[in-house]
Amino acid sequence: PARYFDTKTTEPISFFLSGLEELLAWQPNSNDEFNVSAVPLAKRQPPLLSRRPRTLVCHDMRGGYLEDRFIQGSATRNPYVFYHWRYIDIFVYFSHHTVTIPPVVWTNAAHRNSVPVLGTFITESTDGEKLCEAFLAGGEEAYGAVAEQLARIAQHYCFDGWLVNIENTLSKAAVENLPLFLRDLTARVHSAVPGGLVIWYDSVLKDGTLRWQNELNNENRMFFDVCDGLFTNYNWKEEQLERTQRLAGPRQNDVYVGVDVFARGDVIGGGFDTDKSLRLIRQYGLSAAIFAPGWVYEHLGKENFLQNENRFWGSLAKYLPTHSICTLPLTTSFSLGMGNSTFLDGKDEESGPWYDMSAQDIQPLYPEHQGMLSTSCCLQDAWCGGSSLQLQGTIPPGEERVAVRLFSLQMPAPPKLFLTLLYKLEGPQPDDFTVALEVTTWDSGICLEGNPTSLPEPNGRYHPRFLPTPPPGLAKLLPACHHGSHGWTSRCYELELQDCSLRDLFVIVSRQQPSLQETSFTFLLGEMRVLDTASVAASPPQVHSVTASQLWWQ
Repeated sequence: PARYFDTKTTEPISFFLSGLEELLAWQPNSNDEFNVSAVPLAKRQPPLLSRRPRTLVCHDMRGGYLEDRFIQGSATRNPYVFYHWRYIDIFVYFSHHTVTIPPVVWTNAAHRNSVPVLGTFITESTDGEKLCEAFLAGGEEAYGAVAEQLARIAQHYCFDGWLVNIENTLSKAAVENLPLFLRDLTARVHSAVPGGLVIWYDSVLKDGTLRWQNELNNENRMFFDVCDGLFTNYNWKEEQLERTQRLAGPRQNDVYVGVDVFARGDVIGGGFDTDKSLRLIRQYGLSAAIFAPGWVYEHLGKENFLQNENRFWGSLAKYLPTHSICTLPLTTSFSLGMGNSTFLDGKDEESGPWYDMSAQDIQPLYPEHQGMLSTSCCLQDAWCGGSSLQLQGTIPPGEERVAVRLFSLQMPAPPKLFLTLLYKLEGPQPDDFTVALEVTTWDSGICLEGNPTSLPEPNGRYHPRFLPTPPPGLAKLLPACHHGSHGWTSRCYELELQDCSLRDLFVIVSRQQPSLQETSFTFLLGEMRVLDTASVAASPPQVHSVTASQLWWQ
């Protein structure tokens, strides 16, 4: 069927639903199993609903369902990817179809990086008025059926809830039932999807007129009161933030103040001035909704996209509280889910562009320190996948090393950790430097390294012990401890900790010789793993009853 398979290639594709009839007729179906997310939402610290301002990203690009609709990837050159997941809390996939089911490749990538994904339920203009009249003015049975279907769809495809956007006027009967529908939808989503969310877009008012308020006020508050949050329109001024903060009270983090990166209308700042808007929003302790950050790709072009993307998110980083990884194993090759080649064990196995967000790895922080350090993505060389992480910077005169924080962690340390690192030094004198890992722990008087006779580290910084060969039992999993290939260096480490809580994972670049000169370095990270030795040594579960269906031999 054309909804599930591309008519030109027969490949499985992600899809949307149009109109009320398609929504009410929807049933799970064996053709759409490709669209079910295969990656559970990874845990994070602090939890999403902690008392701190959040960041929502609303992705709206040229009508949606572009190359990202191909569930098994496509040969797209220079595609749009998003990878600053550590800096955001919620991802919304937006389009103007009635029911936007997020393409599964986005759900997989976001979930791997601890970010929940929302679809969009939207009604617009005269068609929207008719649709709303049919299900809202129709009473409890009619709006309950719509709420039930939306909750079932989120549950079936394994995404995390809905942005609800009613962009048309409503009759008196319809608007009276709207808060009841929202409350019903929110309750059903919460019960069907663990951690599920329903967010209301600032559009219709309590009397049914369509008038964007750009704030939380008494005209739209009854909708905010019955769901998980309000996403405001973009044309606000500072006094509206102040009033919103006052009215929201303890729920101020549930108000997502809209920021249009395209800067349409009368806005404080978009584009590379988006930080001006965020600075004000955070002054009032409110959450932010960054709309259409694909501006970087659409407006500035795809040629220097990765550089521009790092510049854009780097300019906002100080206003974006990050979240930490709280489960092991942590393993990543830094792949973006795209490439100009496919690499395996450092070797270019297959030249040619590819794009598949489901194949994106866990992403690190992307630290930038003006003139001192830049972190970027390198598509020219990789250990595995399509890209590696490039670190460029300088070691200041008189200093011996630079520490780069790549992951923040928050979890109890197992008694024994096993860490691996694959890197490639570049630049004129690669032999002048060494690269190693450092683990830090949260301050605690009882945290010790190794045997009971060792003393606590004063600053909680631990340098794992270098292992020339893998420990017995891990040799099969980690054959590469003592050698890399194709110019890559492989290192294995071990760290024993007692009563500690992991905090950060750094990569350390050191000079071989002390120097009073400033020294520049460039290197690529190809892979990094942090493993709990006990769980790695256990044999993996056996896979049973694999089935293959819908085969097409060519």
